[in-house]
Amino acid sequence: MSALARAKERLDPLELYPHPVRTRRVRIAAIPWLFRLPWLRRFDGYAAWGLVLLRSPELVDDGDLICHELCHVWQMQHHPLRMPLSYLRFGYAANPYEEEARRAAAVSSPRGS
Repeated sequence: MSALARAKERLDPLELYPHPVRTRRVRIAAIPWLFRLPWLRRFDGYAAWGLVLLRSPELVDDGDLICHELCHVWQMQHHPLRMPLSYLRFGYAANPYEEEARRAAAVSSPRGS
């Protein structure tokens, strides 16, 4: 089972949005040089609509990270403008979408985080 399929399997029971996350067109790409840019240095992953970007290929196996980033994809599927623009209003740490993605990854973690 792919990393996306495992993450979707974790998110679907949470029913955070009216429709389950659609993964058919979602892709994962490891682009190490991108995470050398100042605004991405502190992140291991970044979601941009149908694309989950990772700092390194090894992170594909980090189920919590993929789940967190796929939750952002799900958020953007339901709030394509509001979600990304929320970072201008709330910043990163206190962003409600960021908090929701953290919770989703934590409550669905097989480690029981």
